[in-house]
Amino acid sequence: MAKSSKDKYEKDILKVIKDNNLFVITDIFAFYTGIKRSQFYNLKLDKSDSLLKAIDDNKSKTKVSLKNMWLKSGNPTLQIALYKLIGTREEYMALANARQEMDIPGIEKIGEIVLTSVKSNGKNTRNKGN
Repeated sequence: MAKSSKDKYEKDILKVIKDNNLFVITDIFAFYTGIKRSQFYNLKLDKSDSLLKAIDDNKSKTKVSLKNMWLKSGNPTLQIALYKLIGTREEYMALANARQEMDIPGIEKIGEIVLTSVKSNGKNTRNKGN
């Protein structure tokens, strides 16, 4: 296959990616029938910087668009999802962890308690005081 044919495929596919807002290489074949899948990979078009950049640009533009919609939305679930994406690790962890603190009069808080279940051979192994 001549270099010019590869360039033509690349140019045509680039247009398909942009016109159809494609996010993954394999979606190309649903919209572009000018090349067989095997030929596409043999020509190493899956490694093409311009095709990969176009796909990455589509992803980036869509992510920004979605984040802006979530920001303007009155939906708390979308707003929390956005906060998790843009917040710090500590903020994310604070939202992700389900913690309950108990305030019992006369009991001093000494730290976090982690509850676990330990099984051996399918049986609970409880300390029976031995």
